[in-house]
Amino acid sequence: GLDVSATAAKSSSAFGVSRGGGLFGGKAGEKEDSAVADGERTVYPAMSQEEIEEWLGHIPVFAVTDSKGSGVVLRPDNDTSVFYFFMSPQMANATLQTLKASNEDMDLQISAFSLGKIWYKMLEGADSEVKLRRPDSEDEGVTSKGVQYRLVPDTRDLMGARMLLTMDPADGERLKAGEEFTVEDAQKAVQKAMSDSPKFKQSYNEIPVFMIQQMRLQKQPGEGADATPEAELVTMLPMYFSLQNMVSTWQQFLGQAGADVKDVEPAINLLELHEVVELMSKESEIDFRNTLLIPPVPMSPGGPEATAASTEEEQISQMGGETLGDL
Repeated sequence: GLDVSATAAKSSSAFGVSRGGGLFGGKAGEKEDSAVADGERTVYPAMSQEEIEEWLGHIPVFAVTDSKGSGVVLRPDNDTSVFYFFMSPQMANATLQTLKASNEDMDLQISAFSLGKIWYKMLEGADSEVKLRRPDSEDEGVTSKGVQYRLVPDTRDLMGARMLLTMDPADGERLKAGEEFTVEDAQKAVQKAMSDSPKFKQSYNEIPVFMIQQMRLQKQPGEGADATPEAELVTMLPMYFSLQNMVSTWQQFLGQAGADVKDVEPAINLLELHEVVELMSKESEIDFRNTLLIPPVPMSPGGPEATAASTEEEQISQMGGETLGDL
């Protein structure tokens, strides 16, 4: 099981801008207060490719395939072949419905894949050769290079990331104070997010990862040799693909927390997934082995309490295998 807790841990500058309220108004290049002002810093060894694949492994991504699991490569123009993975099953399904409308003879479906299994093989392998064939065809297909793999975030989280990066500090304070925004205020904020955001400008391959610095999950030790009553709980920093999931979980925790925690100012941090993997693959002052990626969970009307998160085993059992059919 996972239990949420807050800590008084100060933010590490490696997470980018982070003052009270996180990204509200942080300026690029500002020096942050270090968690260790003087003395020796703890440096954690780089994570191996296998460790990073495992860290990403329980995150499902979704793609349009035929009934055999072979990928559908789209050609937005004659010179470009694109294969899309979606973080959101709803967005994958919208693409499926569009393709079905124009390709009624094709037996198309949504397949789920492990992000860990595709990360290096596809998203990082720019020149890897793939077999292309029509999904409804039985032939071997042709070998092609240069297929672009695009990982597409949920548009709501992409917008949330842009708004976090562009929101005026005064607006951030108003939001925290519970003040209502007028429609005009909201439209201005959205317009600013669309035009001024320094990152997350394109709709694919920039995947926002959100975290609250003071938030921790306590994870029960796994089964096996360590699963003794004396085994200690593992404390981990959760990282969210869904801004709504993170905020809802934080609010739920504050609702159950003692008075000493209710005034904790959440330091919201934002990174891009490729940046996170890059940081993991080098020596770091962040103990990434004790971070946990949280897959997006659609929120029920009743909030986090009413939302049944599928277990890791259930999610993995629904994913495809090592390969992507002929891809």
